[in-house]
Amino acid sequence: MTKKQTDRNFDSIAAKFQQNIYQTTKGRLRQLVLQRDLAEFASLATPTQILDVGAGQGQLALWLAARGHQVRLTDLSLEMLQMAQAQAAEQGLSAQVSFANLGLQQLVPEQQQYPVVLCHAVLEWLADPQAAIADLYQLVAPGGALSLMFYNVDAKRFSNIVYGNFNYVLRDLAYKKKVSLSPQQPLNPLDVVAWCQQQGFILHSKTGVRCFHDYLRDRSEQETQFDKLLEVELKYNRTEPYASLGRYQHLLLLKPL
Repeated sequence: MTKKQTDRNFDSIAAKFQQNIYQTTKGRLRQLVLQRDLAEFASLATPTQILDVGAGQGQLALWLAARGHQVRLTDLSLEMLQMAQAQAAEQGLSAQVSFANLGLQQLVPEQQQYPVVLCHAVLEWLADPQAAIADLYQLVAPGGALSLMFYNVDAKRFSNIVYGNFNYVLRDLAYKKKVSLSPQQPLNPLDVVAWCQQQGFILHSKTGVRCFHDYLRDRSEQETQFDKLLEVELKYNRTEPYASLGRYQHLLLLKPL
């Protein structure tokens, strides 16, 4: 019998997550792509209420709070939220944000809906990502929007072929040893879009995140050529075939009135 999968909680490794993800070029690039997408999104043109599900250490949520939005940050990891809370205080944003140590399933019974909901890099850590889409739909107010970003199985497969990890690919990306910070359930973008549309969401836009960064032959250029890398990312990451090669997929979805 296989061990039942549970939703991932990053307590005990929050500091490691900060160092290995957020403080790297891949974390910086992801943040800047999301900021561009959300800055151009009409639903966020004026201050509104935002729910950030799985907000982690709150980098994007605090950026939105600094732009005048009221943001509620939620996460299963209390350690992550405490880091976000400390950053909010340091940036003078405590009045703009609130915090709740809750998972997605715990939010639905509150029966509160929000004009904008964020759910970034969460689905791939959940035991039942399809059910999570149904929960997220319940949290978005009619006429509201969902910003959804998830780990892309097609990009993971492609990058491992580029790296020459052929046996790993032929094992269907099955790890012999789990890696704590590497998502173990990358998702098929076609499945995710289908789940969203089945719930009633309308796809507004799609962006690839890290369409080129992970494929550089000279990894040192991720740092030394970061500005140029960001420039080409922002120029091409909404255009096929590059958008579909993004390590993450960022979907902006609308809920009908």
